Amino acid sequence: MGRSYIVEEAVGRYLLNFNNQEKAFVSGLLIGQCSSQRDYVVLATRTPPREEQNEDTRSSQSHLDDFDEEWITAHANQVSRMLPGGLLVLGIFIITTPDLGKDVQTALRRLVFAVEKSITKKRLWNLTEDDISDRVTLHVCSSTKKILCRTYDIRDPKSSAKPADWKYQNGLSNSWLSLDCTIHVNIHVPLSSTTASYSLEKNTKNGLSRWAKQIEGGVYLINGQVKEEDCELLEGQLLNSNHRSTATVQVCSGSVNLRGSVTCRAYIHSNKPKVKDAVQALKRDILNTVSDRCEILFEDLLMNEIPSKKESEKEFHALPHRIFVSIPGSSVMLCDYKFGDESTREIQDRFMELLDQQVGIDDLEIAEDITASINSCMKREDIPDNTYDDQPKHLVKTTVALRIKQNIGVVIAAVVALFAAGFSFHYFSD
Repeated sequence: MGRSYIVEEAVGRYLLNFNNQEKAFVSGLLIGQCSSQRDYVVLATRTPPREEQNEDTRSSQSHLDDFDEEWITAHANQVSRMLPGGLLVLGIFIITTPDLGKDVQTALRRLVFAVEKSITKKRLWNLTEDDISDRVTLHVCSSTKKILCRTYDIRDPKSSAKPADWKYQNGLSNSWLSLDCTIHVNIHVPLSSTTASYSLEKNTKNGLSRWAKQIEGGVYLINGQVKEEDCELLEGQLLNSNHRSTATVQVCSGSVNLRGSVTCRAYIHSNKPKVKDAVQALKRDILNTVSDRCEILFEDLLMNEIPSKKESEKEFHALPHRIFVSIPGSSVMLCDYKFGDESTREIQDRFMELLDQQVGIDDLEIAEDITASINSCMKREDIPDNTYDDQPKHLVKTTVALRIKQNIGVVIAAVVALFAAGFSFHYFSD
C-alpha cells in the first residue's frame, strides 16, 4: 500500500481548472507537510515561464524533452525560501494534453530528483532516519481531468515509482498549530590567517555550519517547559536539562560576527502532533531563515556587481528582514524577505510570480522592524572560539521558548522569548 496524500480542495480546483489551452504542458510544485501516517498538500503553484518564453505557443513546447530543468529547480529554490518551518516542497505536478501522457512519468521522475537535490544542497540540516523521504509526482490530463499519483524515495536514486492515494479534504488548511518564537542569534566565527583570506560568503557559510550543530543540540522550551519528545505537543512530562559546551580561546586574524533577534515560525498539522515534530520544525526554520537571509544578500551583491572591500577596509551590508504573508482561505502563512529599499509592491509581485497568489497589503505581516546588516573590518584579536555575548565561557546554552497557537481562534499559550532588537552581521579580519 502506497502513501496517502490529503489535499486541500482549493488545490484540486487550481489543478483541474488550469487554463492549459496555449501550451502542451504546464508544470509546478506541490507544497505541504510529511507525517508518519500521511502527507498533507496545502498549496500548488505553477512554474512561471521565462520572460523570453512568455509568448511561447503549443508549437514551441510540444515535447516533454522541452522541460527546462534548470528553470524548474531555480523556481523550487525560490519557493522553498518562502516556506516556514514544517512546510516543504513535497513534489512535482504536470498537466498535459492526452498525446503526451505516455512519456510523462520519465520526465516527472527526473524532475522530482533534480528539485530535491537542488533544494537540499544549501540546507544547514539533513534528513534524519525518521524523516519521510518519499516525494510525490502528480500527472493531470488536461482533457479528461484524470490524475495519476506516484511517489519516489529520494534517498535512493534507483528507486522505482510507487502508487499513492490522492484524496481531497475541505478546510485542510485550517487544521494547523502555529508555533512562534524569537531567538537571539550571536554567531561568532574566528578566522585563522588562512581563512581570513577567504571570501565573506565562504567564511559565513563555514560559521553557519558550526552554529547549526548548536541549534540542533539546543534546549527548547514549550510554554516555558522542557517536555518529553514523544509526548503529544499540548501535554507531557517535564524534563531536566543540562546542556553544556566548553569554549576555548584562540589567537585569530579576524572574525565574522552575526547578531540579533530572529523571528521564527512553524506549522504542524493538528492531528496529534508530537513534541519532537514541533521542535524539529522550529529548529529547521531557525536554520533556514538565517541561512536564507545570508544567501539572498550574497546573491544581491553578485547581481549588482558590488566588489568586496580590500583587507584593510570596513564593509557594511544590509540583510533583509522577514515578512509573513496570509494566503486567502488558509490559516497557514508563507513568508518573504525584504530589503529596506524594497516596496511592498515588490513583495506582492514576487508572490504572484513565484506562488501564483494575489495578496493585498493588509495580508502582509512585518515580523521584524529593524534592518539587519553585515559589517566587516580587519583586526587581529584574541577571540573565544565558542562564546555568546556575556554568557560565561564554560556554559553555552541555546534556549528557545515556543508560543503555540491553534489556528481556530484559540490561544493555547503565550510564552515567547524576547531579546534585543536588531540583527547585524560583523566581519573582522587582520
